[in-house]
Amino acid sequence: MAQLTDDCFAFGGKLLAIEEAVARIAERFPVIAGTEIVPLAEADGRVAAADVFAEHDLPPFANSAVDGYAVRHADLADGTETVLPVTGRLPAGRAAEDDWPGGAIRIFTGAPMPPGADTVFMQEDVRRDGDHVALPPGLKPGANARPAGEDMARGALAIPAGQRLRPQDLALAAATGHARLTVRRRLRVALFSTGDELAEPGAALRPGSIHDSNRVLLASLLHRLGCAVSDLGILRDDPATLPARLAAAAEGHDLILTSGGVSTGEEDHVKAAVEAIGRLVLWRLAVKPGRPVAAGLVAGTPFLGLPGNPVAVYVTLLFVVRPLLAALGGARYAPPLAVPVRSGFPYKKKQSRREFVRVILSRDADGLTATKFPRDGAGVLTSLTGSDGLVELPDDTTGVAPGDLLAFYPHALLW
Repeated sequence: MAQLTDDCFAFGGKLLAIEEAVARIAERFPVIAGTEIVPLAEADGRVAAADVFAEHDLPPFANSAVDGYAVRHADLADGTETVLPVTGRLPAGRAAEDDWPGGAIRIFTGAPMPPGADTVFMQEDVRRDGDHVALPPGLKPGANARPAGEDMARGALAIPAGQRLRPQDLALAAATGHARLTVRRRLRVALFSTGDELAEPGAALRPGSIHDSNRVLLASLLHRLGCAVSDLGILRDDPATLPARLAAAAEGHDLILTSGGVSTGEEDHVKAAVEAIGRLVLWRLAVKPGRPVAAGLVAGTPFLGLPGNPVAVYVTLLFVVRPLLAALGGARYAPPLAVPVRSGFPYKKKQSRREFVRVILSRDADGLTATKFPRDGAGVLTSLTGSDGLVELPDDTTGVAPGDLLAFYPHALLW
């Protein structure tokens, strides 16, 4: 495991832009080794560990795209109706005869094109009278016929290595002859929350305590990102026991992920605990919410410490942790796509800092308008449940005026 040695991340240094921080850390977190072969039914959401090539043409034979009548275009009259005898019937799943019998063959969608036939008339465009069919003029050669390999040729790249497999990828793998795929093993993430104030969900609250929601939020999102999560509970603010708990978590895991305890307060002990047993490079991101983030190594295992407020956890997982998980898991990372919307609110912000503002969308004749959620504190969970998504305000922006175009990330499409 490569060490993190660039002290420009250290506390007190400059605030790093998200892209710079992610790039520097990703360079030092190598891909986790390990693959397995799984059936297609178990491959959704996994990362392809090797290129997947088509075993045969797709479709494997020329076939009809419609229900109708297959003919040889050279047999058609020029500019006038053509009447041909119906000389056969060919449903899907039956092999065509080797010799062209002439005339028109009744054919169904997906059935192989008879040798010599090159064009198909749709059944609703023709008139049939007994054993003959009248074909209208004007149909181009090759109409309604799908050639072999139209979708993909044999040997073509169907799925590149690093692709996080989607249902459509699995369908393509099946259609090109694959029943099993080689995938990266799931990343094993050790998950903690930190703080003496935290109580387990459902437990009675003592004075000054709150229920831990960050672990629930993180575990759910990590599962959606294809990780195998070990919920290791709450780390108390005890400098004497923190190092041992973190060191134990390093065993058998690819990443240790914590929330809380990495800021600058006197009761933020995670930084010292990591430094006692490993190497911690702490940086502060130029992002709101989500500035305090820590990265490093604990007994050779990558460590990421996120802020303690739930909205900051959500933002940093989306824009910082997610690309790092892709780097560790050997996946090609594609940043989430933003939708342009109009601002329906004024807003001022500091320069040289990225901000993500929770908004509610409305639609009018001019398109989509984003209105700022009325409560915007980083600890306001209802600002996530009650909003439609986030708008991104770039680092160099100092303010937003109504009518400005904003980049909108809908919650429903992020995960």
